[in-house]
Amino acid sequence: MPVIQVENLRKVYGDVVAVDNVSFQVNEGEIFGMVGPNGAGKTTTIECIEGLRRPDGGDVHTLDLNPQTDGYALRERIGVQPQESALSDRVRVWEALDLYASFYRRSVDLNSLMEQLGLTEKSKAYFDKLSGGQKQRLSIALALVNDPELIFLDELTTGLDPQARRVMWDLVKNVRDKGKTVFLTTHYMEEAELLCDRVAIMDQGRIVAMDTPDNLIRDLGVDTRIVFTIDGDLEMDSLRALDGVSRVERSSEHIVVYGQGETLVGNVVNALTANGVRLRDLRTEQPTLEDVFLNLTGREMRD
Repeated sequence: MPVIQVENLRKVYGDVVAVDNVSFQVNEGEIFGMVGPNGAGKTTTIECIEGLRRPDGGDVHTLDLNPQTDGYALRERIGVQPQESALSDRVRVWEALDLYASFYRRSVDLNSLMEQLGLTEKSKAYFDKLSGGQKQRLSIALALVNDPELIFLDELTTGLDPQARRVMWDLVKNVRDKGKTVFLTTHYMEEAELLCDRVAIMDQGRIVAMDTPDNLIRDLGVDTRIVFTIDGDLEMDSLRALDGVSRVERSSEHIVVYGQGETLVGNVVNALTANGVRLRDLRTEQPTLEDVFLNLTGREMRD
């Protein structure tokens, strides 16, 4: 059952088409991710869904409500975690939660919420005394204070260390497991691949691909990489001629073989053995969502 329905969404700023006839839906109970380069149109799309920005064309329904005409009713039922907090440095954790709770007709038990997010011991701490991970946990708590059906998370783990990032991922999964729907944006492809049930890749105002991470990786045919080191010389053509191999690269003593197929690794190892080549430090690198992303959006820097 869709909780978000977007049809032919269009938003223009002067001569710039920020969102160009975008259509998609988000289903109840899933973690839906939207990724794309800077300026791809992600933020504008989300702000139209939340009712913060008026579209120039198309239809948007969020929780069966029109974000433009039913804004007050919609905001009671959604939670939004912004990319950057606007909290005062001298506000305490419990004060911030109490303030946000006052904005809604209903709210969850704040003590229970702080306990769930590991903030109980920091309840009286000032915002500027919190670590990066604690600030992010507080931002999630603020998005959950009204017990929303749909939560928007924007660049949740930007700037966090790997340990704190993993903690955030577990929190997001717990939110989904409680029956919530999560819409997130991220620049970390690993994050989208591990968390999201479906991912939309957006570029230049359009959705260029949308599916489960596994399907996106498989359907675009991104090559597996076999990386190894050899002692001595190797005739590269002997590897290029193997079934499934698309290309071979060499940098100093490191060799990278690109290709596809279930027998690819075995073919490479057998060819090296047959040629009397000693190899070491062999590893395979499976295609990832980052490969798909770069394949679709290019590798050039975006502003």
